[in-house]
This record gives sequence, C-alpha cells and structure tokens, in this order.
Amino acid sequence: MTHKVIHPDGWLPAKGYANGMLAKDGTLYIGGQIGWDAEKRMVCDTFIGQMRQVLLNIRAIVAAAGGTVEDITRLTWFVIDKAEYLAAQAEVGAAYRDVFGKHFPAMSMVVVAGLVEDDAKLEIEATAHL
Repeated sequence: MTHKVIHPDGWLPAKGYANGMLAKDGTLYIGGQIGWDAEKRMVCDTFIGQMRQVLLNIRAIVAAAGGTVEDITRLTWFVIDKAEYLAAQAEVGAAYRDVFGKHFPAMSMVVVAGLVEDDAKLEIEATAHL
C-alpha cells in the first residue's frame, strides 16, 4: 500500500473523497476543507468564523496523521469574495495566529465564482510533510 486514508476520530464519514491521504514518503495531502464541523454542519455564516473552522479542520487532520501545524508546507485558499477577505485582514491574521500560531507555509489564494457547498465562503486545501 502506498498511501493511508486519514480521517479524524469522531468526524462523520467522508463520502466520495478523503479528508487526508498520507503517502508512503510522509507527504500528507489534505482535501479542501470548508467551515463545517465534525458533523458536517456549517459553523456560522461569517468569513472569519468559517476560516477559523477550516484551519481547525486542517489542524485536526494533520494531528490525526501524527503531525502538527508546523508540518504544513502549503495552503491553497479558494475564496468567493475577494473584497470580504481584504476588508477583514486584521481579523484574518488574528484568527490564523490563534489556530496556526506563527507558522506561515507557502500559500496561494484563488478567487472563485462559487464552491460546491452553497453556504461556504472559502475552502482551503493543504499539504504537509510528516
């Protein structure tokens, strides 16, 4: 087997996708996370609240694979409202540091027309090396 499915304890099953895939070489690929909790309920309707939950989800997947946020090497953000993101920069920074501390991996941000879950304001995928 060249990879292992990573799924945090207590989360509802992922259907048709994996939250994380750990390759034999220690690379952890984390599928796009949105602002829902372990029971797949959207935590709120604000950008900052959803962003915080997305980062918590990523952190939980990395921990389930045996790693920490410091193992994360890349984040790709998909946001539907660039203006909303830019208007909240101070809050974005504070929420980010609350969850990830001062660890800043390589990041990209893409503005998209929409996401599969209509209530999602952003989606973030990640790569980590354990």
